[in-house]
Amino acid sequence: MRAVPALFGLSSCLLWLATAPPPSQAQTPADRKDAGASLQPPDCTAPAGITRFRVRLPNTVRAIRHGGELTIVAIGSSSTEGVGASEPARSYPSQLAAALTRSWPKLKIRVVNKGVGGEDATGMLRRFENDVLPYAPQLVIWQVGSNYTLRDRDIEAYVTILSKGINRLKAANIDVVLMDLQYAPRVLDKPAHRRVLNTMRTLSGDLQVAVFQRFEIMRYWVSSGGVRMEDIVAPDRLHMNDASYACIGRLLAENLTAAAKLAPPAPGQADNAAAVHPSAR
Repeated sequence: MRAVPALFGLSSCLLWLATAPPPSQAQTPADRKDAGASLQPPDCTAPAGITRFRVRLPNTVRAIRHGGELTIVAIGSSSTEGVGASEPARSYPSQLAAALTRSWPKLKIRVVNKGVGGEDATGMLRRFENDVLPYAPQLVIWQVGSNYTLRDRDIEAYVTILSKGINRLKAANIDVVLMDLQYAPRVLDKPAHRRVLNTMRTLSGDLQVAVFQRFEIMRYWVSSGGVRMEDIVAPDRLHMNDASYACIGRLLAENLTAAAKLAPPAPGQADNAAAVHPSAR
């Protein structure tokens, strides 16, 4: 087993090689070794300008400050389902749940993984009524756009579907975070990826929803020299692996924690916030 550089760890950080998980049907043991699937980097960082949410998440913050239960539904395609990971527990929704639980130990955290490999925005939107709304989540993380890019679908139809989905979630009083494309060779091979990214950012500004800039974060990891593309992307040149899923989950959790800590508390909620977050005691 070979070591892979940590993701932007300080010079004092040590490389951490975790025990390889049991084989899965999706990958052979050799594939997982090549993909760095057994690696858990000690640090997962990127500039605040590309990681922090620029739109408030009032329902999410309220749930955290109240100290009861936070329900998040992660809907998307294979990147949400966890294709490329060595086991389901290594998917980004599972990593997000674990990181949030560490940050908010008194809060009941529920992250529901509703990823379906190969699905595009049209299929996801159809599933909202059965796979999203019944959970009454405070937050939906909608990972979308990769399959539209890979299949060269009509961008105007993509905008219409995204707009309809966002408005449906907002009408149900649910916060929305869009997760954009993964930075991976098969995505980069498609010139349409630039238009999809720009469209998502423009639409998020128009409809005032947050975007988790996965593409820019992963590009930063590689361009800074901290890791190679093959260290964070599976051998299929498309999906993420355990190392990158872990970092994405942690960064999402950090963003939600920052949003809750930075947002001004509603009247009567200041004491609850202090009681929930361990660092606020």
